[in-house]
Amino acid sequence: MKIAFLADPLDSFKIYKDSTYAMMVEAAQRGHALYAFEQGDLAFEAGTVVANVSPITLTGELSPWYHAATTDVVKLSAFDAIVLRKDPPFDMEYVYTTHLLELAELQGARVFNKPRAVRDHNEKLSIGQFPQFIAPTLVTRDAIRLRAFHTDHKDVILKPLDGMGGAGIFRIKEDGLNLGSIIETLTDYGRRTIMAQRFIPEIAKGDKRVLVIGGQVVPYCLARIPQAGEVRGNLAAGGLGVAQAISERDREIGQTLGPILSDKGLLLVGLDVIGDYMTEINVTSPTCFQEITQQTGCNVAEMFLDALEKAV
Repeated sequence: MKIAFLADPLDSFKIYKDSTYAMMVEAAQRGHALYAFEQGDLAFEAGTVVANVSPITLTGELSPWYHAATTDVVKLSAFDAIVLRKDPPFDMEYVYTTHLLELAELQGARVFNKPRAVRDHNEKLSIGQFPQFIAPTLVTRDAIRLRAFHTDHKDVILKPLDGMGGAGIFRIKEDGLNLGSIIETLTDYGRRTIMAQRFIPEIAKGDKRVLVIGGQVVPYCLARIPQAGEVRGNLAAGGLGVAQAISERDREIGQTLGPILSDKGLLLVGLDVIGDYMTEINVTSPTCFQEITQQTGCNVAEMFLDALEKAV
């Protein structure tokens, strides 16, 4: 197959832990041809969605880890699969990218994850489709409601709806210290909608990333354990990643959501689970492939390529 990866700049990859790199290695081992391009390379031109695309080969070395051949302007429909791996923030440029990719689909391109599904599934808000699996949650920009939520639950988490890597997450304990200031900052004085959730003490054992590929639950997850007094387990915030077998509750959540999300065109999903509660549904560029594989021997990239080949 000819597989094109729409991702961040290749030179920014930390290949010892990058999940997109793991996908590329597995694809190359299977004999697939690899290509790469960025958001800024996309264009709708003369009635067709095209991109400035570079064929790439992997060197097997740490640096340089790839070689890029001459860039050509290529119709996206010329590829067997386009793998969307652009990291958030999910800003308007990301939205425009999904629109262009959707136009490309009308011209025969096959994109994974499906751009409409990515656009329609806010990674924070989409948990509302499955209330049986979530802790008490409030989404609002109303300071009165946010204060009442804190009064009811005593210990809460406040976070923006468009963050990643743990950015902008605050814990407010029963004393309510700085509650007003945090609400003002996150909501921009009532102009921006945010999420509040009851604090889940099991975060001390890790914020688990449960991967679902082609509707099937990966049997191991990565528990991202907060360090040094942090409340955030995100690896980007210094969390320690510990791979472990999924729990029965993890499996229940994954098996319930898997077929539903797969039917919507989401080939790869990363569910965030703390204790028994799902807190996010990641659809843009879910990670943790390499950590799980390195610690358990479960080849997540192999599972992903199996699902991608089947989908194509």
